[in-house]
Amino acid sequence: MNAYRRIVLFGKADSADAVAAVELMRGHLQARGIAVLAEDEADKADVAIIVGGDGTLLSVARQLATHDVPLVGINQGRLGFMTDIARTDMLPALDRLLAGEFTADRRMLLDACVLRDGQVVFCTQALNDVVVSKGDLGRMIEMEVRVDDEFLYVLRADGMIVATPTGSTAYALSANGPILQPAVPGIALVPLCAHALTYRPITIADSSRVEIRLVQSYDGRVHCDGQSYFDAKAGDTVRLSRSAHAVTLLHPPGYSYFAMLREKLHWSATTYR
Repeated sequence: MNAYRRIVLFGKADSADAVAAVELMRGHLQARGIAVLAEDEADKADVAIIVGGDGTLLSVARQLATHDVPLVGINQGRLGFMTDIARTDMLPALDRLLAGEFTADRRMLLDACVLRDGQVVFCTQALNDVVVSKGDLGRMIEMEVRVDDEFLYVLRADGMIVATPTGSTAYALSANGPILQPAVPGIALVPLCAHALTYRPITIADSSRVEIRLVQSYDGRVHCDGQSYFDAKAGDTVRLSRSAHAVTLLHPPGYSYFAMLREKLHWSATTYR
């Protein structure tokens, strides 16, 4: 029996192609007896289907994270690390989803809070990464970094990226961070343009709590998934830990994480036997 009887559709609002794709899917699903919910009813859906790029999927994922609604991504963006169904394969993929042929892939989230004088002044979640950066300043900032209350170092840099395995192929990758397979229980700490070359990316356990304190007279900015931000003051502490919530991505039959990396990063597909 089909487990997906109520589906919500999201499309990039400023894309005529995405809007057209959503309407095409709506008719396709309704013809098969599926209830298509409005976006403001998304928390009641059995699955959410997103048409757009990774940014659109990130936005929906953060919106639905506390409701545990699985996500399916239809790629109309550029890279599409998480939106892994081509627009041309959209309708056949829907039928395979309804037939129960998709597989679930759980992705961790980060809880991010900013503390000022011991009080929480900002809290949110991130699927990809949290970036503590210099904001609009034309200079480096100084940050004291602790892991599980143990001093790690004082970093002078443009910033620090704290990335989940999902986010390891996003901004962290451009800063020479490690690529983490989604099943790896880790969090990557990736310095941005550090003043000393010895500050290298490090992967820590996903059970760890990271604290980044802005020191001296340095203000900064805290970015979450590149979609929300908070202007932090000198002395503020950014506290990061694995969230109790997670995001479930649904992949079509034949999906391979390594094949996706080869395609998106233009790695050689040649094999020798």
